[in-house]
Amino acid sequence: MADSPPILFDRRLLATRMHRAAALGPARFLLDRVTDEMDERLHAVLREFTATADLWTPGALELRRFPRLAHIAVDPSGDETLPFAPGSLDLVVSALALQFANDLPGVLAQVRRALKPDGLLLAALTGGDTLTELRQAFAEAETEIEGGVSPRVAPAADLRDLGALLQRAGFALPVTDVDRVVVRYDHAFALMQDLRRMGATNLLIERRKTPLRRATLSRMAQIYADRFSDPDGRIRATFELVWLSGWSPHESQQQPLKPGSAKASLEEAIKGKR
Repeated sequence: MADSPPILFDRRLLATRMHRAAALGPARFLLDRVTDEMDERLHAVLREFTATADLWTPGALELRRFPRLAHIAVDPSGDETLPFAPGSLDLVVSALALQFANDLPGVLAQVRRALKPDGLLLAALTGGDTLTELRQAFAEAETEIEGGVSPRVAPAADLRDLGALLQRAGFALPVTDVDRVVVRYDHAFALMQDLRRMGATNLLIERRKTPLRRATLSRMAQIYADRFSDPDGRIRATFELVWLSGWSPHESQQQPLKPGSAKASLEEAIKGKR
């Protein structure tokens, strides 16, 4: 029997915080950037998609090409079982959501089964360098004030690992790439307010459950300003956006050549250019 994946994220809490973010008035600048990029990437795909779904995107995606995407919200129970029948979809998109999956390989496998032959998955999730400045400032402040560091960030897969996960799930032609975005704020507390309005504050199961000390927060903001500010005094916050795409296998797709099946040798090709 296969081992169950570790439960890293409190997905019940994620659903609650998404609801709170919507009530506060969501901060959409990152989602808007991903939406524009997704529109461009889909515009370049010369294929018709009729059965489409948006998986877990906070606030739902609004794509020009697909104004009627079926939106699948985060299950308030924390369950990651997807409500897709096998072979029922030809496009699944997801924005800024899959980084909170406890079983990302399992979710990718479910999406792959739900896609028709030659169906497409296109997703963007936050990568491991996201908010590196905030994490460093918090770690230093907690060490100084409280004598230790509390869990704040789960380990994130790198591009090579994510490409391997796509292949493991059965996707053909997997592609991964990264977009890094730097946003500037007046101070660290303005950044933290935006994170609340994204529903993106600490969701780790092992997070500290007691409120942060005021002294720790104040010291964090001071360290952040000292180490990560521009000459005008504004601080920088890095967001790493990792893009994933993969196709459900189909005979029409480009296939790698079998070993020994080349029509001409490399030596002959080189000789022909002399």
